[in-house]
Amino acid sequence: MQRDLQNLRKSYEKDALLENNLPESPYILFDSWFQEATSSLEIDEANAMSLCTLGVDGFPKSRIVLLKEILEGKFLFYSNYTSEKGAAMEAYNKVSLHFFWPSLERQIIIKGHVNKVSKEKSLDYFHSRPRGSQIGAWTSDQSSTILSREQLEEQLLYFEEKFKDQPIPLPDFWGGYDCDPVSFEFWQGRPNRLHDRILFELENDRWAFKRLQP
Repeated sequence: MQRDLQNLRKSYEKDALLENNLPESPYILFDSWFQEATSSLEIDEANAMSLCTLGVDGFPKSRIVLLKEILEGKFLFYSNYTSEKGAAMEAYNKVSLHFFWPSLERQIIIKGHVNKVSKEKSLDYFHSRPRGSQIGAWTSDQSSTILSREQLEEQLLYFEEKFKDQPIPLPDFWGGYDCDPVSFEFWQGRPNRLHDRILFELENDRWAFKRLQP
């Protein structure tokens, strides 16, 4: 397969990110940008983020997950603990989160340490999910191979019948993670590929920022 993509380009001209407009905390800037993203009619899921982990095979891997809460400065998301990403985070708990909002010409990259949340926290969120999503968590042995879609549908029918007319328990293999950030990089598209990049890092328990060249 060959495809020439050299002429696919756009000019970024919607906004700027300058030092004299920066807050002291990256959380304030994140919240401001996130609120704009959630208000935008051009963005379907502002809380969609790419989670990058270092796999047990030594390869980094990214996939989209949904940010569900920011609690005490930590970014919470949920998954199957025995999945490929679960195994990766168990082995190496340094991750990055990447938000990309093309219509705003903005990106945010967060690096941090990730840990499992309490079972109580996972249970509260699990029971807030639609019933179909709860059954789906039981149905899928996430990241493992399966013979066919039909087999997956059979597993779904099995758990629908098993939990018929009763509350669905939290699976032992499913729950939440929180990411405790050590850095935030904010990217604002600018003309001529001279983009604004501002990096916030923790220094002696305080946030300090610096500009990176594009």
